[in-house]
Amino acid sequence: MVYRAEHATHGIAAVKVLKEKLRTDKTAVARFLREATYGTRVTHPNVVRTIEIGEAGPGVHFLAIEWAPGELLEKYAKQHVPLPPEEVGEIIGQIADAVYAVHSAGIIHRDLKPDNIMYDPASKKAKLLDFGIAAQSDQAPEERLTRAGFFVGTLMYVAPEALSGQLVTSAADQYSLATIAYYLFSGCLPYAGKSQREMFSQLLSQPPIPLNSAKKGCSVPLSVESVVMKALSRNPSDRYPDVVSFANALNSGIHTPVPEAAKGSIFSRMKSLIKRGDQS
Repeated sequence: MVYRAEHATHGIAAVKVLKEKLRTDKTAVARFLREATYGTRVTHPNVVRTIEIGEAGPGVHFLAIEWAPGELLEKYAKQHVPLPPEEVGEIIGQIADAVYAVHSAGIIHRDLKPDNIMYDPASKKAKLLDFGIAAQSDQAPEERLTRAGFFVGTLMYVAPEALSGQLVTSAADQYSLATIAYYLFSGCLPYAGKSQREMFSQLLSQPPIPLNSAKKGCSVPLSVESVVMKALSRNPSDRYPDVVSFANALNSGIHTPVPEAAKGSIFSRMKSLIKRGDQS
């Protein structure tokens, strides 16, 4: 449960309180405390700031975080996708900076998705939140491995390696961020499974759908498509070195002018050739 409250020294805050029915659930309590603890380790303008953590009573754990203006990116995107490329680049750039700070603090987020990003359309400011299923990157490999067929995160945004029992690294967060970019550009996801089982199977065995084939009318520059698809590579080692490298390449593609020769369609070029032939 989340409440809007007035903090004595930090002003308006969002206060998360563990639901009563979960207070005896060891897994739920551990996740809540993990979110609180990891949040205190990351200080960045694009990460929702943790103000205070505590226990208001026996088992009544609370977490006070800054009150970020705007709305969840998921809600905004549903109403506005596809977003203008420049806006996508701005959002991805900010969240990449936030995630890089998370990685620098020795944390893998593991649940990047539009529902875990606050976005203020007025200021174009994006902020990352929710470290509930984050993990330390320096944990022993056996502690970070999950059995094949089991995973943590959100299926629509999770990296393939997280489903197959491989070791999940910061590259998995890059994959999730690229999936967010794909969605903001097209309003679709890289896999078109109609059920969780079908999507699970596709993630494990098939390459993602090329961005410009996501839906009829979706058209981004090939330089942008190639960046997104590289970050969505099934093999983590084929992705960019880190999330900032991905965001920089994406914004470079967005802001690189399309050569004049590439602007005309193949049909217009054929017309030109036919016309020249008629004149000879």
